[in-house]
Amino acid sequence: MDATVRKPWSIAGRLLASAIVCGVLLLLIAGIVLSSLYRRTTEQGFDERLGVYLRAIVADVADPGDDTRTTPGQLGEPQFELTLSGWYWQITRLDTDKPEIKASRSLFAVQLPRLADLGVPAGLGGRRNGYADGPDGRKVRIVEREIDVGDAGVYLVQVAATTEELERQIWQFELALIVSFSVLALALAGATVLQVRYGLRPLRQLGSEVASIRLGVGERITGAYPVEIAPLADELNLMIASNRDILERARTQVGNLAHALKTPLSVITNEARALDGAVLEKIAEQAAIMRDQVTWYLDRARAAARTRVIGASTEIAPAVAGLTGAFRKIYAVRSIEFRSGIAEGPRFRGEKRDLEEMLGNLIDNAGKWATSSVEISALGPFVDSAGRTMIDLLIDDDGSGLPEAQRELALTRGKRLDETKPGSGLGLAIVSDLAALHSGALMLEDSPLGGLRARLRLPSA
Repeated sequence: MDATVRKPWSIAGRLLASAIVCGVLLLLIAGIVLSSLYRRTTEQGFDERLGVYLRAIVADVADPGDDTRTTPGQLGEPQFELTLSGWYWQITRLDTDKPEIKASRSLFAVQLPRLADLGVPAGLGGRRNGYADGPDGRKVRIVEREIDVGDAGVYLVQVAATTEELERQIWQFELALIVSFSVLALALAGATVLQVRYGLRPLRQLGSEVASIRLGVGERITGAYPVEIAPLADELNLMIASNRDILERARTQVGNLAHALKTPLSVITNEARALDGAVLEKIAEQAAIMRDQVTWYLDRARAAARTRVIGASTEIAPAVAGLTGAFRKIYAVRSIEFRSGIAEGPRFRGEKRDLEEMLGNLIDNAGKWATSSVEISALGPFVDSAGRTMIDLLIDDDGSGLPEAQRELALTRGKRLDETKPGSGLGLAIVSDLAALHSGALMLEDSPLGGLRARLRLPSA
């Protein structure tokens, strides 16, 4: 089974495709109908022209004694006198053993086929109209009629003409029809594109508003929307407000829980001081472990709640500037220089307190081990293999570094590799967990300054 999921068509694509398909079908049907009507009308007009000659010949045959009439074939059309010109007439007497045939000079001793023999049915007045192959192989349009003039005999009168003129007129009309309908189709397609773009503009505006909220630029959806979309915008605003209210209540509850647990632990520790040394030491040890555990899980709960905030984003450069200023004072006695090479602009998709907590732990850790300097820089934003926009924050120190075999151990919660340095061993583990909660990561590498580099990969806003 193919695991590839086909991406559904956009609404604009569906509207355009359906409009184009329907428009093309309608224009095609209309073109076929108009072409058929024009062909029929043109054929009828051509038949009427041939019928004029037919009636003239029939009149001559029916009353040959009328001196006011011309003899058959004198129709005033020069084409009937030119050999194989494409215009022919033929009179065939049918009531004799050997049919008598009189024809125009253009036939040149060749006979016209009979439409009755070709299966063409007779119309009103016994007249037949149809197509047949002419004497020179060209298609001709034939109009024929049988007349009975009593003692004078029964005759089949035929008039034929080549269809080249007829087909030329039809082709000219069809060409004009194709050009006109093509221009109309392009105009309709352009009008449909404009209509779809104008009609879907509110949806694009709504998508832009939602994106700005996700990036932390806006706090709620603003602007007026059509009645079809306004309820969706209102529901999204209510959902965003509800999300923030729930997270705020969760933070309050987490803070209350922290206070409720830490106070009894402090009481237990104080009361244990009245006991003997061994018991005091054990209680103090376990109380410290409990306090660290409470701090760990409560901080993790706070961080998990903050990562669910919709639209939170923080500019990185000001946060780094504030932290480096604070740590210069803290490590002034050791003359550690903290330098930041992060320019204005890059943003972290998350809350400021999370960014400051992660960077604060990493910069503090670098300051503890540095000999003289700590550098903070950034790479990106860039798109990772999962298609996410990320940014790497690099914290380098010029200390003694950390062997590769111990780097994974350094990220373990509560693990301190050097007991002579102050701390609880939770700093790097907290940063690693916080980065993971934001779909990022913490990696430890060799620093170009000679010490340790902490690479903090975070989502970019």
